[in-house]
Amino acid sequence: MRHDFRIRAPFFEIGPKAYLFGQASLDLALEADRLCEQYDVDIIYTPQSVDIRMVAGATKRLLVFAQHMDPLPIGNGIGSVLPEAVKAAGAQGVLLNHCERKMTLSDLRLAISRADAVGLATLVCADTLAEAIAIACFEPNIILAEPPELIGTMGAAVESRGYVKEINAAIARINPAIRILHGAGIHSAKDVEGILLLGAEATGCTSGIVRAADPVQSMREMIQALRGTWDRIHGSSPAA
Repeated sequence: MRHDFRIRAPFFEIGPKAYLFGQASLDLALEADRLCEQYDVDIIYTPQSVDIRMVAGATKRLLVFAQHMDPLPIGNGIGSVLPEAVKAAGAQGVLLNHCERKMTLSDLRLAISRADAVGLATLVCADTLAEAIAIACFEPNIILAEPPELIGTMGAAVESRGYVKEINAAIARINPAIRILHGAGIHSAKDVEGILLLGAEATGCTSGIVRAADPVQSMREMIQALRGTWDRIHGSSPAA
C-alpha cells in the first residue's frame, strides 16, 4: 500500500480502455478534471500508457493511473510495462488484475510490492468475494469489486447486488485502510445512485461514458449523482 496516497469518498473511476487515445482521451480527461473541481470529487482516470504523460501534465486534480504494469525489474522485458516508467510518466497509481488483463496471485502480489517500492498507488480488481479477500491480504490501496459477467452490460439491476456490504465487511476485517470501489454495469446516474445506496463509497464507468452519444454530459450526470447521493446519505463533508 502506498501510504502517502490520499483519496476521499465518494470517488469515481473512468476507464477509457482502448476506446480513446491521444487528443480524444485528453479532451475527456480535461472535462473530468473540471468536474473534480466543480463537485469536489476525486476521479481516477486510466488512459493508455502512451498518453499518461500528456494527461498527467495537463490536469490538476485528476488522479492518473496506468491501465496495467508488469512486476519486472529494470532490464530485460521487451513489450512490458515497467513500474519505474509508469511513475516517471506522471502516474499516481496503477490498475491491476482487470478481467481483460488477469494476473496470477503470485504476480499480483509482486506487482503490488513493486508499485509500493516506486511510489504508485494500487487499484486492484477482484472478480469474487474470495478473490477480494485474497487480494486484501496483499494490502493494495483500493480494491475494485467487479463481477466480470456485469462488465459492459446495460440494464443490470443495481439493487440486486447484495454482495456490496458483504465485500465491504470482509475487506474491512482484514484491513480497514483499503478503500473499495464497486463497478461493472454502471451506465447512468441512476446506477451510480443505486450502488451508493447499497453501501458503496465509490464506483466507475467505461462504456456508459466513452460510448455515449455525449460522453461529457454522461460523465457530468454520473459525477453529479455521486456527489448528490453521497451528501444525502452521509452529509456534505467528504470523507478523508
